Amino acid sequence: MASLAEVRIMEDTEDTPVNPQARPEELRLLEALLFASAEPLDQATLAKRMPEGVDVKSALAQLQADYALRGVNLVKIANKWTFRTAGDLAWLMTRESTETRKLSRAAIEVLAIIAYHQPVTRAEIEEIRGVVTSKGTLDVLLETGWIRPRGRRKTPGRPLTFGTTETFLSQFTLEALTDLPGLEELKGTGLLDSRLPTGFSVPSPSDDPALREDEDPLEGGELELTLAPVADPEPEAAIEPEAAVEPEAAAEPEAAAEPEASFDPGPEASSGPEIDSGSGDD
Repeated sequence: MASLAEVRIMEDTEDTPVNPQARPEELRLLEALLFASAEPLDQATLAKRMPEGVDVKSALAQLQADYALRGVNLVKIANKWTFRTAGDLAWLMTRESTETRKLSRAAIEVLAIIAYHQPVTRAEIEEIRGVVTSKGTLDVLLETGWIRPRGRRKTPGRPLTFGTTETFLSQFTLEALTDLPGLEELKGTGLLDSRLPTGFSVPSPSDDPALREDEDPLEGGELELTLAPVADPEPEAAIEPEAAVEPEAAAEPEAAAEPEASFDPGPEASSGPEIDSGSGDD
């Protein structure tokens, strides 16, 4: 009988689960309140739901330490407490999306001129196109990272010169600017008329990033000012017509833009108001 009693006592002992060290009740209560709340809670709100005599501040500090190395951390934001995903795991919650933006006809023309004729100024771009170039067109190309200000031409007014970037080469899968299509390639793809004027040629751009003899380097802070948003609302209004470029609209500005087609000593200084009073850039 004694042996049977001993066996029964041993079996009862084995069936009883071994409880780990009990966690402080105030920590469990704080966890429940913070997890269930849809927004961060301040210490005063938490204290109202806790038993009397609980040091909420100390309990929050202990709970924060407990979660410091976990995938979820207890953080304090604007004097309120909440659980957030650990900073080093934020990439798990990141969602990337690619936005496709179609360049206007004017932007494509300006980009092609800069690619083949760089370094080129805005006045030179306008002379080649035969129409006034809106600052908004250049801003769009600057935002894409395909063009950049190179320097300033050593002429009266010191206009900015523009060139392409490494991002431009990467976007169009070019090893160098010399890989741009030549005259015969452009004819073969139908981008150029087979009956071209006598002496017509396609420039061969150089990959040398060094400034030319007729260029001065940009001064400190000039590049940031060039890329900064325009405060004047008038040039911004000129950006809207670029979204829809009508073929007949491209021909209208030519007559009005002829005075601007020459190499103006200071195109950057005077082109803003002329864009709005002109024909509305393509």
